[in-house]
Amino acid sequence: MASPSQHSQANPDGAQANADDTDSLGPEERVNPTWTEPLARAASRPLGGPVGRHASVGRQWFWTPLRVVLLFAVVTLALAWFQKSPCVQQYVDDNGVVQLDWRGSRQFVAMCYSDTVPLYTAERLDRVDTFPYKTSWVDDEGKPTAHVRYMEYPVLTGMFMLLNARMAQGWTEIAASGWLPSPMTVIVYFDITALWLALAWLVTAYAVAQLARRRPYDAVLVAVSPLVVVHAFTNFDTLATAFATAGMLAWARKKPLLAGLLLGLGGAAKLYPLFLLGPLLLLCWRSGKLKSGFTTVAATFATWAAVNAPIALAYPDGWREFFRLNTERGVDPDSLYNVVAQWTGWQGFDPGLTQGQAPEVLNTVSAVLFLLCCAAIGFVALSAPRRPRFAQLAFLVVAAFLLTNKVWSPQYSLWLVPLAVLALPRWKLLLAWMTIDALVWVPRMMFYLGVENKGLPIDWFLGAVVARDVAVVVLCVLIVREIYRPDLDKVRQAGDDDPAGGVFDGAPDRFALRFGKRRPVEAEPVGTTSSA
Repeated sequence: MASPSQHSQANPDGAQANADDTDSLGPEERVNPTWTEPLARAASRPLGGPVGRHASVGRQWFWTPLRVVLLFAVVTLALAWFQKSPCVQQYVDDNGVVQLDWRGSRQFVAMCYSDTVPLYTAERLDRVDTFPYKTSWVDDEGKPTAHVRYMEYPVLTGMFMLLNARMAQGWTEIAASGWLPSPMTVIVYFDITALWLALAWLVTAYAVAQLARRRPYDAVLVAVSPLVVVHAFTNFDTLATAFATAGMLAWARKKPLLAGLLLGLGGAAKLYPLFLLGPLLLLCWRSGKLKSGFTTVAATFATWAAVNAPIALAYPDGWREFFRLNTERGVDPDSLYNVVAQWTGWQGFDPGLTQGQAPEVLNTVSAVLFLLCCAAIGFVALSAPRRPRFAQLAFLVVAAFLLTNKVWSPQYSLWLVPLAVLALPRWKLLLAWMTIDALVWVPRMMFYLGVENKGLPIDWFLGAVVARDVAVVVLCVLIVREIYRPDLDKVRQAGDDDPAGGVFDGAPDRFALRFGKRRPVEAEPVGTTSSA
């Protein structure tokens, strides 16, 4: 049975909420987390406790839900910068040369490691006469493992890195005249990169707050996630989350072309935004809205091709480097394949590989497992009694990819944060998962430090990986449960059908798999609540 507070906050007129402006919702149309979430209720006590029944809600001229979310995000991102700051310190060595202070394996001891720092020189961004995808170099020169290398990131991310490098070098030149502080160029590069990545996460939080519609405060979980503190600046992934969530927001506002443009840009930065197209098409098929879905898919791949084509045509070898490295890459330390190998002594699917030889069996197994998961998700999408929500299916697909893939770099968990908040807005549960996931960083850094340097043995790290994967599987199970029991879905209890659904939000089912004598369940009118 839905709680009285949920009934009181549903739109009494059954009117469709305005997805274009969450802050325009009336107080009776918003879900108040201090009434519905025990965690928010407890957190509100130092500030006077939960909102009263007769409080003047929605009268604050400045502190709208969106601005509160963004403020929390700014504070969390500041903490994320401080978490990485020990790795962007400098010192003067005995020869009077300024060096980056990673003495004593500081990057692992302080747990502040960020890919952006070593990649500045590793990708030859420190040289002003280079260009990503054109410039090549030899790794392991003079050794049997020597091989030619190019920029290893997708095109949009590679150009993002180049732009930041040139801005940092420009800062250094101006600073030489005494007008600006003059730290090492790599430190300036990190700070400039962190600024853009922080803005990208603010876009992510903004989009989630808008997509949550009647539950805008759910986006606080995106803003304060422990994963943001640890991984916002570990790599460049907030760039992709910004494009992915902005693309979902454009779709929710019934702008399929813009959605495709944003998802295409996201795919040019990191491939995972392209995974959202599968759930989108499934839901379009079920609701009979395939035309809009195909428009978005076409716009996505046209945008991806437009970004990639100039580099692919001008520097084909450099452009292929990202795909080559991902094909030849072995199991990542954070993958379940590595857990099994380390704990059982298994030699893997492709033992005895030489330098440059791809693990073909591993690649095949990983791809087949992911496709099987996608088929299962497709079955769920078409057989559920009521059309699943876009965010629910999107989370399941991205989680399936991470669980079955041979690589789960720690910052990839950021991909799941906005999708999880939209798919399963249960605060305690999500914060528990995010905390477990963020804490994987501790044994990971201590493992890399080495037992001989007072680090931790690998079993601690592998145990944390298993705990994280179990937590993600639990989220998937609960999402599938709510798909088949939509009366348990907090978003639908609040009166929405699918805030991220765009053209299929509130639309009746046109196609679904039905078994036995079960009667089809049509979408309920917006503004109603379900009871068990």
